[in-house]
Amino acid sequence: MKRVILIKYGELSTKKGNRNYFINTLHRMISDKLKNYSVKIHKDRARMTILFDEKDLPQIQNIINKIFGIHTYHIATVCDSDNEVIQKTLLEMIQKEAFSTFKIDVKRCDKSFPIPSQDYNRVLGGLLLKNIPNISVDVHHPDLWIHVEIREDSTYIYHNSFEGCGGYPVGTQARGMLMLSGGIDSPVAGYLAMKRGVEIDAVYFEAIPHTSLEARNKVIALCKKLSFYTDMIHLHIVNFTKIQESIYQYCRDDYCITIMRRMMYRIMEKLAKQHNAYVIINGESIGQVASQTLTSMSVINSVTNMPVIRPVACLDKLEIIDLARKIDTYETSILPFEDCCTIFVPKHPVINPRMDICVEEENKFDYSSMIEEAVSSMNTVNVSSEEDEFHDFL
Repeated sequence: MKRVILIKYGELSTKKGNRNYFINTLHRMISDKLKNYSVKIHKDRARMTILFDEKDLPQIQNIINKIFGIHTYHIATVCDSDNEVIQKTLLEMIQKEAFSTFKIDVKRCDKSFPIPSQDYNRVLGGLLLKNIPNISVDVHHPDLWIHVEIREDSTYIYHNSFEGCGGYPVGTQARGMLMLSGGIDSPVAGYLAMKRGVEIDAVYFEAIPHTSLEARNKVIALCKKLSFYTDMIHLHIVNFTKIQESIYQYCRDDYCITIMRRMMYRIMEKLAKQHNAYVIINGESIGQVASQTLTSMSVINSVTNMPVIRPVACLDKLEIIDLARKIDTYETSILPFEDCCTIFVPKHPVINPRMDICVEEENKFDYSSMIEEAVSSMNTVNVSSEEDEFHDFL
């Protein structure tokens, strides 16, 4: 019996006039991810099917589980849309299963098929009751829910359902610049942005020798985990040492974190313009730390006109941790290597900073030239789920 992976689009189906664009982008993503496997992919406006080699099914499932734009998928047996063939195929399939109760749901998409859906439910249900002992029908809570989709080209029979990532395929939206630290929150923010179709570049601020090479490696590892959900992520590594040292030398202790974040936002805007990105993305969560109060966010945000997306802003820490575990970034994020945001943290950082004080403190040193130097000396690493292209950089 021939089997295919039957993909349901979910939210993509609501796109009306733009549906083909989203479906074509999903098709390109799946084709690229499965290029090393012997598959045949067919798409239409309602679904997508993948004909596969049975020995590759576990690996293929592992890959498509990480592709945005797939709502659900099923492993379906395919046969001709002929009454006798459907009955024979169904019986062969179901006799291999262990169950006590079942339900059949027929969808007659091909109206030329001679038996209406409700009548065919009873025909197929009677077939199973007659040929398989000790089973019964349960329309509310069946052990086995059997779906039969009768279409012009073929009939698809399945009784399994696998949850996809949902959202939109990466690349259906423009590029965004992710502030990727080594913490728990920012990788989750990147994941959620990609789920809405945003293609991301990542930016990491390091302050060697105050931050370590191990901290950089941790960020590259996080970037690699995120790259499983897209093609490749360009990781821009910014040398932040001179700026950070100047902040702590010249500025008020309680304002250092606020001013540091303002400098980062200035750099992010420049990088976004250089790389044709339209938004800044970060892992800020309201009230989690001093720089993430609403007052702090407002003062920090004022240095840029670039839109800022905060996907985890309204999640509590436990919800963020749950997502980090789901996408397999948590264990990497908690490795004990500090980044720019965690070194030199003052004992009492300001939680309601004033704009005029920030400007006064920043004017104590020539940050503009330092920002230009940091941007011009930036290094970029291309991080892919397939190749370790960054090893020469480490």
